[in-house]
Amino acid sequence: MQRISYGKLTAGLIAVWFTFSLTASALHLFEGNPNLPPIAVGLAAVIPVVLFSIWMGTSKGFHEFTMSLDPRILTFIQSWRIGGHVFLVLASAGLLPVLFAWPAGWGDFAIGVTAPFAAIKLANAGRRSSFIRWQIMGMIDLVVAVTLGATAVLINPQGIPTSIMTKLPMSMIPTFGVPLFFILHIICIQQARQWESVSDAPLQAAVR
Repeated sequence: MQRISYGKLTAGLIAVWFTFSLTASALHLFEGNPNLPPIAVGLAAVIPVVLFSIWMGTSKGFHEFTMSLDPRILTFIQSWRIGGHVFLVLASAGLLPVLFAWPAGWGDFAIGVTAPFAAIKLANAGRRSSFIRWQIMGMIDLVVAVTLGATAVLINPQGIPTSIMTKLPMSMIPTFGVPLFFILHIICIQQARQWESVSDAPLQAAVR
């Protein structure tokens, strides 16, 4: 029963979060001076992760709920990141700086393409270390994307701004998608750390 209640609560909070991001974007609350770092977007990307980490670390019930989720499903959800190719399209159209778009676009695309493989082949105790490394790579991609998106204007003040990322529909990526994907990575890593460590070699031999 507790798992069901946490499931409903979490689903409700995600719905509220999505609605807030959408409404705030529609009201132009994330927009600012294109010549300055997008502070509002940066906060929207970081705060949900911080709140989740605090909740997970202080609530035994919520921690147990997150540990009960299927890591294969959580990992497969990352396949949505194949949509990162849109950054490359926008950069080719002169709407995003290459400095940001290429690392963010290719990084997301790589994680999105490999997510099904990671979910099917790596989400088990036998490939625990490989599974964790893949999750960390996904987290690094998100951190790099957010960092470059926030600092691109400082690195090249005369270049193309990332202001399009503060407007709909692109604003939903840093204010909802990025922190959600990052949270899923955190959950998967925490789950994998509890798996019994098994050498990859015997399992790979058995699979072959």
